[in-house]
Amino acid sequence: SLLRFLKDWLEIETKIKEIENEKLASELRFLKEQINPHFLFNTLNNLYYLAHTNSPNTKEVIAKLSQMMRYMIYEANADKVPVAKEIEYIENYVALEKLRLEDNFPILMHIEGDYEHLHISPLIFITFLENAFKHGTTQSGEDGMVSVVFKFSGNHCYYEVTNTKNDKPSNYEKSGIGLKNTKRRLNLSYADHHTLNVKEDNYKFLK
Repeated sequence: SLLRFLKDWLEIETKIKEIENEKLASELRFLKEQINPHFLFNTLNNLYYLAHTNSPNTKEVIAKLSQMMRYMIYEANADKVPVAKEIEYIENYVALEKLRLEDNFPILMHIEGDYEHLHISPLIFITFLENAFKHGTTQSGEDGMVSVVFKFSGNHCYYEVTNTKNDKPSNYEKSGIGLKNTKRRLNLSYADHHTLNVKEDNYKFLK
């Protein structure tokens, strides 16, 4: 009877674990699906501005957007993607913002270390960068900027995004669905294997 009880108990525990894993997988899929319209909405706003101002960069922005959407639709559906692909995606996004801002705003990007062998959950980096441009690129005066830093060491990645605060006060925590989404995805995908710090002073945000 004891052996029978142990067998039944193990089967129940296994089934519960399978259900929990499936629920987590479903939630991750849902969170990833939320990223696409969030990104598209922001980028279409940028594209509308360029078209409205008859910018000569409009065609190039459309080409960049097409390349990024292709990655999001056909490659970012995997549980893990090469870090090199995510870096390329970030570089395309930065290039798109440079086109929108017509090189009138300082955008700094620095990458160091070897990452060719690494894989990561897709679309983890982009939200912080989106928020940096959203809240930092209307800064008046000469001190506005957005800075992006990647540092890789072994299997570890250090990612830092810094932006100046615009003239209109805002609360970073109220910036929308993107940040909450990314925090949840980090907790589901990396549990105790990540650290997220968001710092703010009178002049800038640091993520």
